Amino acid sequence: MTDSTLKNNHLSNPGENFLNNILLNKIKEVSKRKLNVSINELENSNFFDRSTISLKQKLQNSSLGIIAEFKRKSPSKGWIHADANVQEVTIGYNVEGASGISILTDTEFFGGNIEDVTTVRNKISCPILRKDFVVDEFQIYEAKAIGADVILLIASALTVFEVKNFSRLAHQLGLEVLLEVHNKEELSYLNENVDMVGVNNRNLKTFQVDTGISANLAAFIPPEFVKISESGISNVETVKELNRLGYRGFLMGENFMKEVQPALALKEFLRQLNE
Repeated sequence: MTDSTLKNNHLSNPGENFLNNILLNKIKEVSKRKLNVSINELENSNFFDRSTISLKQKLQNSSLGIIAEFKRKSPSKGWIHADANVQEVTIGYNVEGASGISILTDTEFFGGNIEDVTTVRNKISCPILRKDFVVDEFQIYEAKAIGADVILLIASALTVFEVKNFSRLAHQLGLEVLLEVHNKEELSYLNENVDMVGVNNRNLKTFQVDTGISANLAAFIPPEFVKISESGISNVETVKELNRLGYRGFLMGENFMKEVQPALALKEFLRQLNE
């Protein structure tokens, strides 16, 4: 990410909002990782040549696809499930019927790491969304190297040019792309290499949640993109209502992770959803 991008994203004032703080930290973090690991080394990893699993197809083949998320904490809530075991939780999600699994790999703000993905990659059959704040092409090679199937690109964190280049690279590497938007204007970031559109109901500047954002944007998302509603979803009726508006995927994390046994919480939610 260039200096001009920093200015475009209003990052000159790090205390302005949550997203600014996260992105500034991420740029520094990735710069350090690039000094220790080369792209050539990533391309030689055990997972780099594996065939990826399509989350897009999974959601298209499921009328109500739940993407169950593994995260230990969040910037707004602090620790949610500090001692959560990534193998136990994600294997449980897989067994109980998740269409996909999202794994937070940000350490500073979400308590995750890239080892969470590599640890479970060969133990689950679900597609894995490597959820992080992508600011550099390096992270896309890294996502492929650790066994992810999908990357997240956040429109409010990037320029249109970056989204276009990052999504093109992702497809070249066999990864799918989930573009996250928060308003109608950000739909202008869409391009032919985006597979799914995720509407985040959480404002990344204030972290306030309103599922009405997904409802309001549904009609404006072109039909060729699979629609996913993200964040703040906790009840079955919300999922059913958004499904009627065309959403095929629902990314849920805190609602499950706050429980002692997240996989059982997913099981119960799916039971209610299918009644």
